[in-house]
Amino acid sequence: MFWLSHHRPDEYHRTYAVGGVRVCARCAGLYPTMFAGLAAQLALHAPLDGPFDPVLALALPLPALADWAVGHLRPAAGSNAQRTATGVLLGISLARTLFVHFVRPFHVLLLAQALLVTAVALPVILVGYVRRKGA
Repeated sequence: MFWLSHHRPDEYHRTYAVGGVRVCARCAGLYPTMFAGLAAQLALHAPLDGPFDPVLALALPLPALADWAVGHLRPAAGSNAQRTATGVLLGISLARTLFVHFVRPFHVLLLAQALLVTAVALPVILVGYVRRKGA
C-alpha cells in the first residue's frame, strides 16, 4: 500500500484520486507542509526556542485531532477540504517540533505533543472498537 493511500475502499471519500492512486486528504496537506516547513527552518537557521512554540506544538494539532476523532466516530462527517486544511496546520506543528527534535532530541514540546495525540487517539480508537464489536 502506498503510504499516502492508507484508506480502505469504504473510506475513499476521505481521499483524492491522483493518477489512479488514492491520496489521503489530510496527508495531502500534512506532508508537503511539514517538509516545506522543515526545509525553511533549515535554510533560515531558525532558532530552537521561539515564543510561539507552545502554540505551534499544542494548539495547531487540535483541529486535525478533532476532525480525525469526529471522522473516526462518524465516518460521513467532514469534507476533504477540511481534512486538507487541518493537515496543513498539523504539518506546520510537526515541522516545528521535528526541527527542534533533530537538535534537541525528545524536547519537552515534542513529548507534550505526543502525549496530546495519544490522549485523543486512544479513547477514540477504544470507543470505535467497542462500537464495532457490539454491532
